[in-house]
Amino acid sequence: MSKEVLLSVKDLEITFGSGKKKFTAVKDASFDIYKGETFSLVGESGSGKTTIGRAVIGINPVSAGEIIFEGEKISGKRNQKLREKVTREIQMVFQDPAASLNDRATIDYIISEGLYNFKLFKDEKDRKEKVEAMIQEVGLLPEHLSRYPHEFSGGQRQRIGIARALIMDPHLVIADEPISALDVSIRAQVLNLLKKFQREKNVTYLFVAHDLSVVRYISDRIAVIYKGQIVEMAETEELFEHPIHPYTKSLLSAVPIPDPKLEKEKKLIVYHPVKYDNSSDLPSFVEILPGHFVWANQAELSTYRENLETIKK
Repeated sequence: MSKEVLLSVKDLEITFGSGKKKFTAVKDASFDIYKGETFSLVGESGSGKTTIGRAVIGINPVSAGEIIFEGEKISGKRNQKLREKVTREIQMVFQDPAASLNDRATIDYIISEGLYNFKLFKDEKDRKEKVEAMIQEVGLLPEHLSRYPHEFSGGQRQRIGIARALIMDPHLVIADEPISALDVSIRAQVLNLLKKFQREKNVTYLFVAHDLSVVRYISDRIAVIYKGQIVEMAETEELFEHPIHPYTKSLLSAVPIPDPKLEKEKKLIVYHPVKYDNSSDLPSFVEILPGHFVWANQAELSTYRENLETIKK
């Protein structure tokens, strides 16, 4: 059964500044996100993962390549109808729940804002019912609606942010490090909440993170990004079982092991980019195993294939 592609990113390049000050934040990024899946972008701070997420919703301009959402190109200039479609159908859950909520607005207004903007309710009674149902879905109470964001903990504020996004019945949710600002004890609750909505409403997620252990729990497929370049992409277990690119191996080696003895004996892999002559041997995104892609030139590919053969033996 062929999967339905919801979002397609093709040869994406995002730059900031111009002339000598021009900085390329993302280059040659290509991936598809299928309907109903969680696709994760993983990399260290400054790798360009949030930049891609912000480009999808139109905050960051695209300098080359294209973004296609439900068959329509949404990168570049958007007419009003397309802008409204993107705002209505793609929602974002932000990293810092304290900064992303308006402290002067009540929770009722914050969650209702999208409903007001797109007139997604029949009357005041219908709006109230929708908001009350949603606040309970995220584990808060209807009496919380009259309060303000500063009266809540970080985990509760993030639940409000999720409610604000999901009340719109979006087709795609970009979750930008949604748990990195939260206490460890609260993180699993927020992840379970996101998975619950995926099961019940068939929500599709683009999940941005730097923590691979979190990503393993929630993702169907993972793309690893390094300095704006996607270096490896595969299904979750495949990536963890057979990491190919040295940068992926280095990220995986940094994941803590819950056993103190094993953690002490663990060897960290430090990634040192090998300088290959790319003037004639240009790298490209190659499918090295079924559904498993790696960014490499011919010299690197032969090395990776030899390593795979050794593992299989």
